[in-house]
Formats: sequence, C-alpha cells, structure tokens
Amino acid sequence: MKNKGTAVILCLFLGGLGIHKFYLGSNLLGLLYLIFCWTFIPFILAFIDFFILIFTSDKNFNKKYNAPFIRNPY
Repeated sequence: MKNKGTAVILCLFLGGLGIHKFYLGSNLLGLLYLIFCWTFIPFILAFIDFFILIFTSDKNFNKKYNAPFIRNPY
C-alpha cells in the first residue's frame, strides 16, 4: 500500500526528478519529469503536486492510489 506521508515527503524533496510519480505508480509521468528536470518545469509541477497531495483527504488518496490493495466486502 502506498502511504500519503511518504508521497508528500518524496514530492517535497525529490519531486523535481519525478520520484513521487514513480512511487504513486505513474511511471510515464515520472519518466517525463526525469527527462525534463533540467528545464525546472518539473520542479514547478512538483510544487503544485505537493499542495494537491497535502490537501487530498486520506479517503480520496486511498481510493485513487490504493484501490487494488483494498478489499471490497461487497
């Protein structure tokens, strides 16, 4: 399962390289962040992603990123 706190920390410190995208399962976006990191555009996008992750509720985070790991009793 993916942890919201880990995703926020990765986004804050390594977001410009796209490490948080790799962690969250968006490998293509992570690769694009990594390829274009020299343009500093991914750093700006990671800054925006940081605030999006912070203000996302735990319920919505789990629904989006941990859906395959959560068993539905119905």
